[in-house]
Amino acid sequence: MATFFFSLTQLFSSIFILSLIHLSPSSTSPTTTLSVKTYGAAGDGVQYDTLPIQAAIDACTSASTSTTSGRPCHVTFPPGTYLTATLFLKSGVVLDIQQNATVLGGTLESDTRIFHRLNTTDGRTRLEDYPRHADRWYVVLAEDAAEVGITGGGEINGQGLKFVQRFDERKNVMVSWNRTGSCSGDECRPRLVGFIRSKNCNNTSIHDVSIYGDFNTPNNDGIDIDDSNNTVITRCNINTGDDAICPKTYDGPLYNLTATDCWIRTKSSAVKLGSASWFDFKGLVFDNITIVDSHRGLGLQIRDGGNVSDITFSNINITTRYYDPSWWGRAEPIYVTTCPRDSKSKAGSISNLRFVNITATSENGVFLSGSKGGMLSNLKFTNVNLTYRRWTNFADGLVDYRPGCQGLVNHSTAGFIMEHIEGLEVENVNMRWSEDRSRRWNNPLDFRPSTFNPVDVCCNGYNTICYKPTTKAF
Repeated sequence: MATFFFSLTQLFSSIFILSLIHLSPSSTSPTTTLSVKTYGAAGDGVQYDTLPIQAAIDACTSASTSTTSGRPCHVTFPPGTYLTATLFLKSGVVLDIQQNATVLGGTLESDTRIFHRLNTTDGRTRLEDYPRHADRWYVVLAEDAAEVGITGGGEINGQGLKFVQRFDERKNVMVSWNRTGSCSGDECRPRLVGFIRSKNCNNTSIHDVSIYGDFNTPNNDGIDIDDSNNTVITRCNINTGDDAICPKTYDGPLYNLTATDCWIRTKSSAVKLGSASWFDFKGLVFDNITIVDSHRGLGLQIRDGGNVSDITFSNINITTRYYDPSWWGRAEPIYVTTCPRDSKSKAGSISNLRFVNITATSENGVFLSGSKGGMLSNLKFTNVNLTYRRWTNFADGLVDYRPGCQGLVNHSTAGFIMEHIEGLEVENVNMRWSEDRSRRWNNPLDFRPSTFNPVDVCCNGYNTICYKPTTKAF
């Protein structure tokens, strides 16, 4: 296996609960197994077990590197609740969190209790046991590590709601327990599991994972894949407030990601490329995914100059609905956009995008928006069935370009809104508006001719529209 370094690879950045984790290393069965109980972990959920757990991890990595088998060492968590500050996962170590075992991330319960812990010497966690900088706030963190994993039928619980300072039905606000000024507002969020500059993240498997995040809390993504290649995500259940599966390219390109057999509910995008998009995305496949009650289904937000190509979405069932405008998204089942984030950014391009066997029921239409410097090209829709139906009382009539760009823009509702596109192929695509005779659906196809190839429209029965592309005409 080739060895690579990545500046940031974040996985499972939800802030609440993640159960049944399995991040597979390349190696097979372990040669050594160490129990955190052997190293003095109480597992009572009251006293901090950080020091004994870390001692077991350190001993395990030593055992792994001292053998010639190349097999990782396992650190096991028997049933119990293990309260801890940040744990540093080391090379050659697999955490085996068994059924009925919970790794419980620490929180700032109160100034009094923190003061007490800071001034005791009984082995409890001290404030300095946590990283100083916000980008390292994880319950489990691997830095510059290789051949690591997390497995078992247990749970990692970040106690996310304890970091919320103000509860609001529209959007809860988080602050950090660490008042060092290294972050502000809802960016001050803990995360569950992270990999930073780790080796061999080019062959990562994430499967049979359930992620639960507070539905009203922002910035609690499900799975963020940053600058990492050859990743497989399968059989995952993600129910969280922000983007569920979110590939990003902060410091390097992202190739060959496959996500299959997943169930998703989110108050943002179920699948989203970006918005961090400084480098290229290529060769991504999303197949057999169910999306329910989400603010947006399939989304691409390219804002920083990176290019996207050869992406396939197939066999996906989508239900989207309106939520408050403070959240990005306007119930679009499919949302594809390129535009500069700000005056210092440039637009990237999107090409060779395929949507195959897609079924959606949504409160808004499809939004396909390129830009002058970042056209959408060679888009193909095959066997797509779209049903538009309103069932919430939130206001519509807005197009959402956020982040950056034009922001929220007043625009009449349409089945498809399209701009700055070169090459659109549509085969067996049907739109239906269910029991709605209002004028909001009097424009099934909305496009600016100066930025888009002309299309022929053919009627195929009552309340059904199909589109056939014509040749390119510019």
